[in-house]
Amino acid sequence: MPINEPSPNRPRIERLWQRDLPARLVPAWVGLAAAAGFYRIGVGARHLYWRMMKRDAPMLTVSVGNLTVGGTGKTPFTLFLARRLQGHGLRVGIVSRGYHRARSKARAELVADGGQLKISPEEAGDEPAMMAKSFSGPIAVARRRLDGIELLAKLGPLDAVILDDAFQHVRLNRDVDLVLVSNERGFGNGWMLPAGPMRESIGAVGRADAIVVMNSGTDASSIRPSQMKKLTARKVLHATVRPRALLVIDNGVWRETPPGLAGRRVLAVSGLADSSAFLAMLRELDADLVAVFDYPDHHAYTNADWQAIVNAMRDTDLVVTTEKDLVKLERFPFPRDSLYALRLEVTMDAAEARALDELIIGRITAKTAADA
Repeated sequence: MPINEPSPNRPRIERLWQRDLPARLVPAWVGLAAAAGFYRIGVGARHLYWRMMKRDAPMLTVSVGNLTVGGTGKTPFTLFLARRLQGHGLRVGIVSRGYHRARSKARAELVADGGQLKISPEEAGDEPAMMAKSFSGPIAVARRRLDGIELLAKLGPLDAVILDDAFQHVRLNRDVDLVLVSNERGFGNGWMLPAGPMRESIGAVGRADAIVVMNSGTDASSIRPSQMKKLTARKVLHATVRPRALLVIDNGVWRETPPGLAGRRVLAVSGLADSSAFLAMLRELDADLVAVFDYPDHHAYTNADWQAIVNAMRDTDLVVTTEKDLVKLERFPFPRDSLYALRLEVTMDAAEARALDELIIGRITAKTAADA
């Protein structure tokens, strides 16, 4: 459905998450607050159980996760970290749960190896399929991350496996836990689901080895001083997610082109938890946003969706989507050179990037020495 701004199309409850609960709870909030209390008890009980039943992986594991629902740049950061470790000569794999992928009887599936997709995006999930387009190492999907790690171990020795969105997967011991926090989104009202966006309370950062504050280029921060004080109890690093290029499909191959959108009439299409950062980036590139198609997160595009997008293209110069949406939209017959995706890249200050390297490579060295 085309709209001018993304917020009206977001579920009402997500918009409420950005507001503080009133001091005098109205009936609707009473129900949400009570449900949040039960959710908190359930999370605590689950963590207690899995602490007693934890399993170890056969190789070093690095978890990249967060404390809130919605995007904090976990997948771009996972790619950044995997490629950075490869640049140090390390053998690296990625394991993801593959949210919203088609059901499979297999406990784990190999998504890609050597940059070659082994299964369809529907079977892999959009984010693992997207990562396969720009990462040469092996990628697996599994509900239990340990099953995915064991699958990758059969392919050959690895120095490290990065677990995408695994901070709450406490059944597996991790060697390094990184928690990402969105500078723009912060922690909303600070309440746990469903009264707020929190998967866990902010105190869970005590399990992390480092916090990475993710910024999409704005100076404004939604992280409150009291919350930042809790974060600084751990090592705090900073990273920025910015547009790197536009991707266009050339004979079935994704090809990068400069992100030149100044003055061009753009139809923006995305299936994200929160498309505001994506749209802000398009505006910063001086795109003329004629219309916005804002679908739910991990949306499975249909022929009807494709037809609606094509009909809306008549008043535009091009369609711009995200990389994870492109893996699902590229199967539709769009006119040549009309469908593009915004490729993002993560950057870090050189000193903080070295601190991240030292944290992870130090753990790899220590683990190797202990296993020798």
